[in-house]
Amino acid sequence: MKKIVLIRHAKSSWEHQVSDRDRPLKKRGLNDAKLVSQAFKTNDFEPDAVFSSPANRALTTCKIFMENLNIDLNRITIVEDLYDFGGESVVNFLKGLHDGYENVMIFGHNHAFTSICNIFGDTFIDNLPTSGLVVLKMNINSWSDLSKGITELTIFPRDLK
Repeated sequence: MKKIVLIRHAKSSWEHQVSDRDRPLKKRGLNDAKLVSQAFKTNDFEPDAVFSSPANRALTTCKIFMENLNIDLNRITIVEDLYDFGGESVVNFLKGLHDGYENVMIFGHNHAFTSICNIFGDTFIDNLPTSGLVVLKMNINSWSDLSKGITELTIFPRDLK
């Protein structure tokens, strides 16, 4: 059995003249990431590995979650393949994970994450919102066998307000 927790980065700001990779979070994004991570904390999930896109907005979201879940920030691995908007690089990354990992958390971007939720989960998600969290559970022993599983949990900021 394998579990993936997908978290889309929090709401980012377009106020700054920076590259896409360097865009920071808006205040709303910071608040929503805290809200969702606190709600997820009640699930007592312990990841074997945590991976984040190198984009500032994804990595900042990841750090907020790690702090609120009391997970050492040194456990974050930055992965270039997670800076993907279509999904193919993310799927290839997941299929290449070490089979010793049962539970992984990944932080990244849309439309990749919405697509992955719909391809591998059993609940249709029209659009994974910023700070949105989805847990997918698959009955597989090897990540290379990634296949359709169940959508075990969704937490969206709008549902917590």
